Amino acid sequence: MVAKFELYEDKAGEYRFRLKAGNGEIILTSESYKQKASAKNGIELGPRECSAGRPLRAEGIEVRTTDV
Repeated sequence: MVAKFELYEDKAGEYRFRLKAGNGEIILTSESYKQKASAKNGIELGPRECSAGRPLRAEGIEVRTTDV
């Protein structure tokens, strides 16, 4: 199962993205962005930051990538 990012427009007309696990469970939701391009940039930035060893925070949970 592969996780995937999903870009969407919220009720306020702003853009957000969420990360869905392979089983469809939402495991991360972003802040809102006024521009679609900014939300897309957020999607691209997340994996880069994790791979650089920088932690991401999602609703108070620290997430780090590890080499296996």
